[in-house]
Amino acid sequence: MDALFIGHAYIDVSMIADALPHGDEKTVAKDYAVSFGGNSATAAFACAKLGQSPDLLIPVARDWLAHMFLDMAATYGLRVHSRRVARSSLSFVFPQHGQRAILRARDDTYLQSFPRLDITGAKLLHLDGHMGDAALYYAKAAREKGVLVSLDGGALRPGLLELLNFVDVAIVAKDLCRQMSLSELEMLAFLKEKGCRVGGVTNGEKGLLWYDLDGDTQNLPAVHVPAEKVVDTSGAGDVFHGAYCASFLDDPTAPWREHFEFANAASSHKVQHLGNEAGLPSRSDIALARRHLASVS
Repeated sequence: MDALFIGHAYIDVSMIADALPHGDEKTVAKDYAVSFGGNSATAAFACAKLGQSPDLLIPVARDWLAHMFLDMAATYGLRVHSRRVARSSLSFVFPQHGQRAILRARDDTYLQSFPRLDITGAKLLHLDGHMGDAALYYAKAAREKGVLVSLDGGALRPGLLELLNFVDVAIVAKDLCRQMSLSELEMLAFLKEKGCRVGGVTNGEKGLLWYDLDGDTQNLPAVHVPAEKVVDTSGAGDVFHGAYCASFLDDPTAPWREHFEFANAASSHKVQHLGNEAGLPSRSDIALARRHLASVS
C-alpha cells in the first residue's frame, strides 16, 4: 500500500438547468453527469487518474448505488475497503454561474467497526474528517510509522480538532475559518500551534494562502479560468487534494510549492467539466494548464 484515503462516498448526480422547479413545476435540464463523489473519495480517484494506486476506506452499502461506485473504483484501479452502512449516500449538484447548490442524502450510521489495515510502508494517508474514529486511529498509526498525514479540512466535523494533532499537511477551506471565527492568517497560526508542518487555506478563485516547512507564509493565486469556460466548480477542491497527493507520491522530497502548483493546475481543469469523473485531469491536461499559466504570467 502506497497511500490510503479515508472518507465518505457518494454517487453524485450533477445537472445544469436554467432554473430549478418549485411546487408542482417540471423542467428539463440542459445537461447532466453521474459520477462518484465525496471529498477523500474524489481525491483518491484524481490521484489514481494521475498514475498512482491508492487504497480507499469508505462506507459501503449492499445496494445498486454501491455497485455503481465499486464499478467506477475498479475501473480506476482503486482498492476499496468497506465499512457497512444500510444505504448508499447520494448528492444532487446544481452548478450555476460559478457556484453550486448541493442537496445530499447521507447514511453515516455504521453497522460495523472499520477494518484495521496495515499501513506499514505507506507514504501517505489522506483524510477529510468523515468517519472520525477511523481517521483518528489511522492518523495515530501513521504518526508512529512515519507516514505523512494530509487533511482536507472542509468543515468543523466532530473530532477534527483532536485529529489535527496528528496531521502533517492541513489544507482547509475558507468555510472552516468562518465556522471557527478565525481570519485566514489566524487559521494558519492555529494550524502551526497544532503542529501541522504545512498548512493552508483555500478560497476558491482567490487561491491558496499557506505556509511551508520553514513557516513562511505565501500566496498561490488560482489559475485564471475565464467565466465563460467555468462549468462546474463542485469537486475542484477534492481534485486539488488528490493532485498534490499524487505529486507528493511522485517525489516526496520536492518542495511543497511544487506539489501545490501541480494541484492548482489540476483544479483549473476540473471546473471546466460537468461532474467529477469528466473533470479528472490527466498529466497532459495539467501540463497544458501550466503552460497556459506561464504564457499569461
